[in-house]
Amino acid sequence: MRTITYITIMVSMMVNAVVFGAGTIAILAVPSLADHAKYLLPAWIVITFIVSPVIARLMAPRLRLREHPGDRPTFGWR
Repeated sequence: MRTITYITIMVSMMVNAVVFGAGTIAILAVPSLADHAKYLLPAWIVITFIVSPVIARLMAPRLRLREHPGDRPTFGWR
């Protein structure tokens, strides 16, 4: 597999946790949504599994070292 795929998989897990947590707090904090939580939480789980790889794929190219040539460590005098 390509490096970008590995980065996407790793970032996807972290994005999934953040998006799921934010949505879960929003669902449980709003009283009108909390009444329907037994339907909304499973739907939110499915949505986060679909959305998180897309967000991670958009973030992954920015996490590669070769995309930031000024950030590379230098050895010796410059």
